[in-house]
Amino acid sequence: MDGQAIQAAVALDGVEDRDRIEELVTRLAGIEIAGMIDSGFGGLDATAEPDADVLLLACGTGATDPLASIDAAVRGRPRRPVIVIFDGAPNGLVDKVFELGADDIYALPTNGNQADWELVTDQLLFTIQKAIARKSRALASASGSNARVICVLGPKGGSGKTLTAANLAVALAGEGQQVVAVDLDLQFGDLGLAMGLQPRQTIYDLARSSGSLDTEKVEAYLARHVSGVGVLLAPTRPDHASDVSTEFLRGLYPVVRAMSDFVIIDTPTGFTPEVISAIDASSDVCMVSALDTLALKNTKLGLETLALMGYEQDRVKLVLNRADSSVGLASDSVATVVGRHPDVLVPSHRDVVRAINSGTPVALSQTGSGAGIAFHHLARIYAPVTAQAEAGTSSRGLFGRRKRS
Repeated sequence: MDGQAIQAAVALDGVEDRDRIEELVTRLAGIEIAGMIDSGFGGLDATAEPDADVLLLACGTGATDPLASIDAAVRGRPRRPVIVIFDGAPNGLVDKVFELGADDIYALPTNGNQADWELVTDQLLFTIQKAIARKSRALASASGSNARVICVLGPKGGSGKTLTAANLAVALAGEGQQVVAVDLDLQFGDLGLAMGLQPRQTIYDLARSSGSLDTEKVEAYLARHVSGVGVLLAPTRPDHASDVSTEFLRGLYPVVRAMSDFVIIDTPTGFTPEVISAIDASSDVCMVSALDTLALKNTKLGLETLALMGYEQDRVKLVLNRADSSVGLASDSVATVVGRHPDVLVPSHRDVVRAINSGTPVALSQTGSGAGIAFHHLARIYAPVTAQAEAGTSSRGLFGRRKRS
């Protein structure tokens, strides 16, 4: 903070001893109280909150709905770190608190002597400083990068979501973009298999490693595809999924965004906390469906869910796989069921299945096939090719990697 005191806003939700919390914060070296607010954020307008570098939300045993207060605090000013202080045990709320976007948690001891109190202040001060530094790094990384984050969703399994993610990543690399792909299907991810990559190190290993995240560290855990795409592979065992927390993912996305032009996130089926966090971090959503009634029904529900989340529909592209299948449905009927026309139609072909089995995306091995052309068209929707870029393609090769400016 350049020698200046950290300004902390303090909110109290169900805390019986207000003076105890106030005394604790005033004991913190280099911290000034910007304001204290009673009753948490249950009905408080975010514009009425005091300006501060950090929000300390103290939740006591009298809090009727602490999660609602935490959610309102995070959403009110998402760029400001939020630290939840439990005046007592969190009672199993730790995971939910992080899922809501709080930056850290600190549980106060129910009682203690003077030495314990000094230890508490030291620990809480370190927690505050760490949260502010981490948030500042994330915001700096995000603001310093124009990279687009494309979250690939497939509300029904088997619709070709991973196929689309792999081919989109490779096709974008073919347009000269630097691409990082993240396999977020933490239990049964197949992105590496679809791209012919061996899982020597995975996102699980990265999450379990010590130290803070930065571009050099993440680079060391990426598997490199022949196209130049860097891939952060899914864990090799389903039980490893629990070690990749939503808190870790929130710190990961700004880092991979800072080291690429495009980040492609392949997701599991459903709106899990990990998927919601990826949607929140994304600039675009690529919704993948197939030409069958079950897939189209789930796609319609998925689009409606995105709308309820406040996700702008012009940021959503719809890809229809197996679009020319003879299954009693015409591609024209998609708009009737889903409510919009597909942006890209990917035709069926045995070469697609062969490419999956061989671990070579059709966007690389069959660029002139119908599916290969469709995936390159999808890539050019996200990265339109300028005349200057067209002229430079031959000089760097189809899958040459350009340098970042």
